[in-house]
Amino acid sequence: MKEIIEKSLSKAMSYDDYKMLVDKLIKEGKSTGENQSDDLLNYSVLNDKRMKRLDKTLHVSSKSIENVKRIKDKQTWLVLTEGWCGDAAQNLPMINKIAKENSNINLQLVLRDENLDLMDGFLTNGGRSIPKLIVLDDKKNVVGTWGPRPSEATAMVKTYKEKNGKLDVEFKKDLQIWYNKNKGRNTEDDLVSLLS
Repeated sequence: MKEIIEKSLSKAMSYDDYKMLVDKLIKEGKSTGENQSDDLLNYSVLNDKRMKRLDKTLHVSSKSIENVKRIKDKQTWLVLTEGWCGDAAQNLPMINKIAKENSNINLQLVLRDENLDLMDGFLTNGGRSIPKLIVLDDKKNVVGTWGPRPSEATAMVKTYKEKNGKLDVEFKKDLQIWYNKNKGRNTEDDLVSLLS
């Protein structure tokens, strides 16, 4: 796994570079990934707007900042993502804000579909669900993972799938409403717990 992680890290980009890539692709009428469709492009456009809004409006609580600043050892937060992913758009801004609170945290992003060997080492219930945060120590050992959704949203998904068999358009709308009301708090709490 270490070799796969090193290979992915060699292709990784910063949060700002990721946003610039998504923006550039949208201007070219594309989404990230080899598969291209009007739907994926439309999701990318919507998610780009979401991320820009969340970058401006999300705030990390002073208690969480205090906890994040306690990290004394260097870490790399490697996140698998794609521009068309709604969960990624809702969570990456908070992941970035938390990472920026401690210079010992190096946030790096890679595209899932260009790093399937890495993704396949971190499946969620057998699926390639993103975003997936992999916390690495200074020797590139995996010390924790998070994703693809905050704990409350994960519970919502599980309950809905048990009752209805799969997620539909209506649920996805409800999930986005939940994200908007939650304002990143659940993601923040989960990440701070992961670091403790």
